[in-house]
Amino acid sequence: MKKTLLLLFLLTGLSASAQNDLLVLKDKWLSFTDAPNSLYHYLADQAFILLKEREGKLAGFKDLSDWQKWQAQVRETLFDITGPFPDKTPLNPQIVRVIDKGSFRVEHIVFESIPHFYVTSSLYLPVNPGRKHKFPAVIYCSGHSADGYRSDVYQHVILNLVKKGFAVFAFDPVGQGERLEYFDVRTGKSIIGGPTSEHSYPGAQAFLTGSSQARYMIWDGIRAVDYLLSRKEIDPTRIGITGRSGGGTQSAYIAAFDDRIYAAAPENYLTNYTRLLQTIGPQDAEQNLFNLINRGLDHPDFLIVRAPRPALMITTTGDMFSIQGAMETETEVSRIYRLYGAGGNFSRVEDDAAHASTKRNREAMYAFFQKHLNNPGSPLDEDIKGLTKEELQVTRTGQVSTSFGGESVFSLNLYDAVKLSDSLDKRRSNPDLFYPRVLSDAKRLSGYREFKDVEKPVFAGRILRDGYTVEKYLLKGEGNYVIPYLLFKPSQPHNKTIIYLNPSGKSAEASPGGEIEKLVKLGIAVLAPDLPGMGELGPGNLKGDAYFNGVSHNLWYASMLIGRSITGIQSGDMNRLVTTVRTSDSHMEIIGFARKGMTSVVLHAAAFNRDISRVIIVEPCLSWRSIADNRFYDPALIMNSVPGALKEYDLPDLAASLAPRDLVIVNPVNQEGKEANGSDLEKDIDYIKESYHRKSRDKNFVLLKTLPLELSELF
Repeated sequence: MKKTLLLLFLLTGLSASAQNDLLVLKDKWLSFTDAPNSLYHYLADQAFILLKEREGKLAGFKDLSDWQKWQAQVRETLFDITGPFPDKTPLNPQIVRVIDKGSFRVEHIVFESIPHFYVTSSLYLPVNPGRKHKFPAVIYCSGHSADGYRSDVYQHVILNLVKKGFAVFAFDPVGQGERLEYFDVRTGKSIIGGPTSEHSYPGAQAFLTGSSQARYMIWDGIRAVDYLLSRKEIDPTRIGITGRSGGGTQSAYIAAFDDRIYAAAPENYLTNYTRLLQTIGPQDAEQNLFNLINRGLDHPDFLIVRAPRPALMITTTGDMFSIQGAMETETEVSRIYRLYGAGGNFSRVEDDAAHASTKRNREAMYAFFQKHLNNPGSPLDEDIKGLTKEELQVTRTGQVSTSFGGESVFSLNLYDAVKLSDSLDKRRSNPDLFYPRVLSDAKRLSGYREFKDVEKPVFAGRILRDGYTVEKYLLKGEGNYVIPYLLFKPSQPHNKTIIYLNPSGKSAEASPGGEIEKLVKLGIAVLAPDLPGMGELGPGNLKGDAYFNGVSHNLWYASMLIGRSITGIQSGDMNRLVTTVRTSDSHMEIIGFARKGMTSVVLHAAAFNRDISRVIIVEPCLSWRSIADNRFYDPALIMNSVPGALKEYDLPDLAASLAPRDLVIVNPVNQEGKEANGSDLEKDIDYIKESYHRKSRDKNFVLLKTLPLELSELF
């Protein structure tokens, strides 16, 4: 037994030692000690350039007319990147029950912001028999509480506003309170996690269609205004909105889109993207709009577009949302309010606290609404007895899904995905026109960047093995980072080099006896890199609140905000490696080989670069459409997808564009990473086959169930 344990210990130690030998950057390169965060830093650096351009543009504004032109541009851009919103349809409101608390009553209401998309809400109305005038009203948006607006913190604010004579209309954001979209009746909880997961999981699917989670949440808020204004008790000229944290996001967004909201007081959210990217990074899907930074916008624009209507920024100095960014936003927004002659309509309040509601900030908010919604009174914060859990329940079962059924963000986005798929199928019917445009669209949407020159790689060491050598190199990538790679050189080489991508990094199959050695023993050189986000260049420290099983969708959002994609950057770096190989030997045959998520990178690189003569992809998910079309998917697949791609192309289009070059597809998987089958797979494969048939190169496309034990069969 002791001998067995000793042998196991020695083997484990030898394995770890072998893996360490394959590291290129470890210990020896002080300039790259933060290499695992290379991708995030590069994405942030690109964002900073765009944000600086915006800052310079606004700094040049001389008078109010300049700012008004900017307001019009911001408004147009916001609607373009978030919309199109659906047509307004009947709300079909149902007052399901009324709770009488003596000094006020609560009407629990369910309305449809979109047909069969049910919104749970509560209208709090002060009871004042002698009152002749209509009530000013405040729409309350909940932060990321699983209970929605029923949270004790939010109820405290709501009931204080009601006691001060405001009607308050609170509604559940989708994915919270009684609107869980992944509700498990057995556990009474969400299948996929808390509120940020409920937002980010369908939010990624929405980004694939060029939409966003925020689009649906903003529309709920706009329709909440519609309902509020249908009530005879409410004064339509005195509407306000507030909310903290995620509710701060919603209140900032909704007020920017809906001019009927007169006064807005977002809390614990607004900063600016420069400071956000320097600190915690992009957060859940709800808090990101499609290509926002790339389109020239920043957090201050949500307030600028509203000027000169009243706005209050509620902040705390210890907030996770940078207080420095909030101060800079205040300075920027103040300029337009002063030019409007309405400096008193905009202000910021702060308290020394963490990401929290404080008495001082609450009283500032009460005073703000009392002033601007013309409802004078004491702004003092009071302790008020809350409602019970039973009194706060709106639906019969406590969840929309089990009380009403209806639509979800996934199902609504699915309608868009189906329309886009149908449109794509029509365009595919004319391949001579379609394929040239597909490659252009794929470059644009993926953010792929052409390059002219590639720096000479830096040699970093050599390992001798039986029958081949392993050389270590560093190559400058697209950004201010290096690509570490291993070059496996057979002692008796043929005229072939494989560029080998594994999502687990260059060392995953690089040990003696691994897949790479089997290829090298065939006389084929293998170049195995770590592209940004993988191996020694990843995954980095950014986890954020859209973190699924070791995968940070927050990093993907960062690429989307600047109009790029991780796949576009990685495929560009792969083609730098192709150029490096071609420079060293102009007659070398270059083969792209990738596994799992990295297969989309090879497909993009090969589609854009004909120097890659053959492509072998193992366990690819062959279409992003399958992710958008199914309620559940593997979150890891998002990282190698392209935001907005389904508007113009999908992975089968890139595969088909490779004809007549050799293409081998091995064991395709579905959106959950399991073996694919069914009509959708057949459709994709038939489409690729047809492309090869048109080129009279049917034999150049091969579909295999498994990777051959003898890899020589592939060559």
